[in-house]
Amino acid sequence: MACETCTRFGEVTDEQREKVREIISHYKGKPGILIQVLHEAQQVVGYLPEEIQTMIAEGLDIPLSEVYSVITFYALFSLKPKGRNVIRVCKGTACYVKGADDIMEKLEEDLGTKGEDTTDDGRFSVEIVRCMGACGLGPIISVNEDIHARVKSDQLKKILDKYE
Repeated sequence: MACETCTRFGEVTDEQREKVREIISHYKGKPGILIQVLHEAQQVVGYLPEEIQTMIAEGLDIPLSEVYSVITFYALFSLKPKGRNVIRVCKGTACYVKGADDIMEKLEEDLGTKGEDTTDDGRFSVEIVRCMGACGLGPIISVNEDIHARVKSDQLKKILDKYE
């Protein structure tokens, strides 16, 4: 989910800080709520920067290291802001054999990213997934909710030009 109220890409606003404080206040004192608080905070901010992690740790009276461990353990959570468009590249066995690495290399070259990363302008984030469930159509990428099958690296520019 991309940040909807950021003034600059990746910047946390006062409004977002206040919403996160309200989330913390709502759950404070309840057992086993860290994942829920992290999930709701990420929905507000778009990711979980150190500032938000510290707010949550202090607000729930738990160690910052525990907050960080949960964030880094679960793939659901992100330490970096996501781009407006999320490109997912399938690297399951079938897609890998059919050229997923070529697609990743071309994305890195065209976007100026390395591996799973976000472009400096916040337009795209690249993620690697292990299977999209359509092995016969590989290699597959998705951009947001759109699936693109049998993708060749020379088709990427045309595909990505559709997304602002």
